Amino acid sequence: MSSAPSAPTPTPAASAARRFDGVALAMGLAFALMWSSAFTSAKFVVADAPPFMALSARFLISGALACALAALMGQRMDLTRRQWLLVGVFGVCQNSLYLGLNFYAMTWVDAGLAAVIASLMPLMVALAGWLFLGERLRPAGALGLALGVAGVALVMGARASGAADLAGAALCLAAAAALAAATLLVRGVSPGDRVLMIVGLQMLAGAATLAPVALAFESAADLRLTAPMLAAFAYTTLVPGVLATVVWFLLVKRIGPVGAASFHFLNPGLGVLIAAVMLAEPLSWRDALGVAVAGAGILLTQTARRAPRAAA
Repeated sequence: MSSAPSAPTPTPAASAARRFDGVALAMGLAFALMWSSAFTSAKFVVADAPPFMALSARFLISGALACALAALMGQRMDLTRRQWLLVGVFGVCQNSLYLGLNFYAMTWVDAGLAAVIASLMPLMVALAGWLFLGERLRPAGALGLALGVAGVALVMGARASGAADLAGAALCLAAAAALAAATLLVRGVSPGDRVLMIVGLQMLAGAATLAPVALAFESAADLRLTAPMLAAFAYTTLVPGVLATVVWFLLVKRIGPVGAASFHFLNPGLGVLIAAVMLAEPLSWRDALGVAVAGAGILLTQTARRAPRAAA
């Protein structure tokens, strides 16, 4: 699976120059679809492969591929100190913690549930900004946070049936919190014109930090090279792993971080729907209601964050 990395906060003048056009819409929909499908492909992978071993291999392959392509495009590794911070923080928090905890949790929880919980990340960013950074939380934003939590609670109530499911949901929540923390830590750091190089280096950092965990706690004897696992591994390495991240950075550059993050409201519904189609996960009215409420909460929160900037 993938996630939405941090991006610089634009000035009012820069925001005004950005246009939400058909290209931006297509990019946002493509990102949401790729991001949401990552949970289902991950479920196929962990069915036949140890999660940390599979992720380490994915990061190594996709990172090396991204860096090689970046070098062919003329992108260099001479990053600024703040860009290296972006590489390190997201390499650990996004790849090792966010994806590592989600992959591990999905050895026993539904992909749809994991997708809905992961969608809380932008709400966590808004909440943490209010609690710890003194950012203003508008009434619409507070309502959006409440709706997001209520929507996830509805889905969890429909799908979490025992202690194991609740433990897996807790891991997914911890994963989303790790990514939210990383987003706040590197807020304002720009990848510049080295987007693909930074994406690749982040993945290599994830491989370096997660591989020792795989070697210590997992065994290659548990790896089964089945056709579904290999196909899902190739997909999750190339599409959510590389392509979705690059599309995200380009979308943020085109319409700004808040506008890009608004597409997260699609993720709960798409994540649950893709899992139902590909994995035959059951759907209930509580799933549908929870997804709708969570999606509305995400959209409302992001719209509320955009409002003061639009009025500037």
